[in-house]
Amino acid sequence: MTKPRIAVFGAGLVGSRHIDEAAKQAELCAVVDPSKAGVDLAGTYNVPYFATPEECLAAMTPDGVVIATPNHLHAAHAVLCMEAGVPVLIEKPIADTQANADLIVDASARFGVPVLVGHHRRHNPRIQTAKQMILDGKLGDIVAVQGQFWLYKPDDYFEADWRKRPGAGPLFINFIHDIDLMRYLCGEVSEVTAMRSSAQRGGDVEDTAALLLRFESGVLGTFSVSDTIVAPWSWEMASAENPIYPHVQTSCYTIGGTHGSLSVPDLTLWTHTGKRSWWSEIKGQSHLAADQDAFALQFAHFCAVIGGADPLVSAHEGRASMQVVIAAAGG
Repeated sequence: MTKPRIAVFGAGLVGSRHIDEAAKQAELCAVVDPSKAGVDLAGTYNVPYFATPEECLAAMTPDGVVIATPNHLHAAHAVLCMEAGVPVLIEKPIADTQANADLIVDASARFGVPVLVGHHRRHNPRIQTAKQMILDGKLGDIVAVQGQFWLYKPDDYFEADWRKRPGAGPLFINFIHDIDLMRYLCGEVSEVTAMRSSAQRGGDVEDTAALLLRFESGVLGTFSVSDTIVAPWSWEMASAENPIYPHVQTSCYTIGGTHGSLSVPDLTLWTHTGKRSWWSEIKGQSHLAADQDAFALQFAHFCAVIGGADPLVSAHEGRASMQVVIAAAGG
């Protein structure tokens, strides 16, 4: 089959990964970014370079576009593509505001163009295994979930000015991934209570947050978020999903049920060997999952979406996860 022709808007940290996947799995047809990094990457892959999405779409009609531009540009760039009938993979979060997320959802319906939102962790075999264990009843009824995103971002990470503005911060940039997984594993969130602090960095956005979550199913959740703590308890370090982060054998989520509890991503299921009682022996059993690159699996899925498959993470799903983050951020 002919590989789809895919353009990538954005040549930053995540955009460069999409560019590499497009070159491997599809036909990379353009790199779009106003920076020198965009020029250099286009030269490296020997593909056309454009400074703006408008220039790119005026010169060609790709089969698909990956939007990895700053969050506040997602809506404008996505609508531009959908007006041209081009399916899009939009990096998370789907947008920077509720209104812009609505624009994307409405444009997808109006133009009949599919949107895949870049919550790539859902594609990870460890998450798929955890989801199946829950569906199979191995945990019983889910009662509670807790999670952590604790790590330290270096000062030079914030040299990109947009990362210090509203719409960035660890809630929008990082916790958006975590809450998407919590929704995928435990259902829709009905209530959010949050406390936020910017005491360490003193910026316009939080560097630390504590959250209480109530799910429609009755599950209660707690989550602690900080990008200014030296610690290993984050998906980035626990999952070994991205080689740029050090890997630590630990977990960052625990899901508790009436028959067992599961730590993720290490997939250890804790159950009593006899009667369910705090006096009975309790043991942890490790479960295996395929060691596959979730980012690559997501890109392969995007190629399938271009071919007509339903998106695993639709615009509606992306908006729902973003709504939780907006509530947590005090919006």
